[in-house]
Amino acid sequence: MERPPCVSIFLVLCVFIQSSANGQSPGLEPVGRRSRVVETKEALQETETRFLLFKEERDKGCQIRLNHPDTLEQCGFNSSLPLVMIIHGWSESAQFSRSKVHLIGYSLGAHVSGFAGSYMGGKHKIGRITGLDAAGPLFEGSSPSDRLSPDDANFVDAIHTFTREHMGLSVGIKQPIAHYDFYPNGGYFQPGCHFLELYKHITKHGLYAITQTIKCSHERSVHLFIDSLLHPSRQSTAYQCGDMGSFSQGLCMSCQKGRCNTMGYHIRQERQGKKHKRLFLVTRPQSPFKVYHYQFKIQFINQLKKPAEPTFTMTLLGTKEENQKITITLDEEITSNKTYSFLITLDVDIGELIMIKFKWENGAVWTNVWNTVQTIIPWSQAPLYSGLVVKTIKVKAGETQQRMTFCSENTDGLQLHPSQEKTFVRCDVNSTKLKRKIR
Repeated sequence: MERPPCVSIFLVLCVFIQSSANGQSPGLEPVGRRSRVVETKEALQETETRFLLFKEERDKGCQIRLNHPDTLEQCGFNSSLPLVMIIHGWSESAQFSRSKVHLIGYSLGAHVSGFAGSYMGGKHKIGRITGLDAAGPLFEGSSPSDRLSPDDANFVDAIHTFTREHMGLSVGIKQPIAHYDFYPNGGYFQPGCHFLELYKHITKHGLYAITQTIKCSHERSVHLFIDSLLHPSRQSTAYQCGDMGSFSQGLCMSCQKGRCNTMGYHIRQERQGKKHKRLFLVTRPQSPFKVYHYQFKIQFINQLKKPAEPTFTMTLLGTKEENQKITITLDEEITSNKTYSFLITLDVDIGELIMIKFKWENGAVWTNVWNTVQTIIPWSQAPLYSGLVVKTIKVKAGETQQRMTFCSENTDGLQLHPSQEKTFVRCDVNSTKLKRKIR
């Protein structure tokens, strides 16, 4: 009779639960130390989970301590042997509610968490599952029973960070798999993870730089979740939208009827049955990842003989931080009386927006056109190139949901010429005098 192959077996005694009736400590020696990654100002309790390595059938087990890799050697761990991990749950007699359980799975672990939740099943599901860039290959397009899905827990949330396809496959799953599916920066790829950043990774990771660069976007889901723990006062808000294209135009800034939510640990848990909500947001390349989202709507009156595709800069002045300067380029010709909508993000909280300085930057081409026209056309005639008129600038702050309208500070000279800057202040769009001026 053939003997079974030798294996190393970890027996993970996950959750030692004391009875809720007596509220006493289970009396086990705390093992492991706080992870520096998740350590906050408040003291965190050390884990009471025990990790035991079994090498023989009747072995009592040797304890592996968290953040103590030397205990692997002490317990005789053999990396050449197959590894089996057995994860225990808890006894129902412990009177521990499944609703208090929160499983967090990364990549393939996200689906494993889903299988665990599905296996529990019944009327009393586990409380929450968080999928961090759940694996895409072999799971994309599969049925809910074969992957993480909203059925697996009372509440399921997922963060998608690396869904860009390579040879028809993506590392992270694209399709929504949760009650709330978050797609930071569209979910395809993450800022700071481009191969142009390779030289930075070389200085930090040496020979492992290429590997770190490749998995950067995939791991970003983990860092985003940790970031929500490390910076409780800087929670990232995401907004429900059909796709990243619409979101980039600032068309999805509403928080009504649960259309926005906080990404990460502090998410507002709202169930919609089997319905998926796809939410989008922009993040910074490094922690803290939070940015502040604004929808800008600008209406022009085009008074140029030929339409333009100009670049503008806006300096935003708020009640908190120093001025923030941003650049926007319209990739289409300006059409009179058309409203252009786009998304603006800021890395800092400027408070309530009180003033905008708006400048037409395409000086190199249009200043020459302007000067030539002024030379050819006598001033006594009505100029064909009389510039642009910015009718109004309407702003909606995503995080506060505040709506604001800005009008030119100088209502006697509304025309904007190349290389010229105008100041816009908060105004009442219902003003009869203002309407008369901008016609």
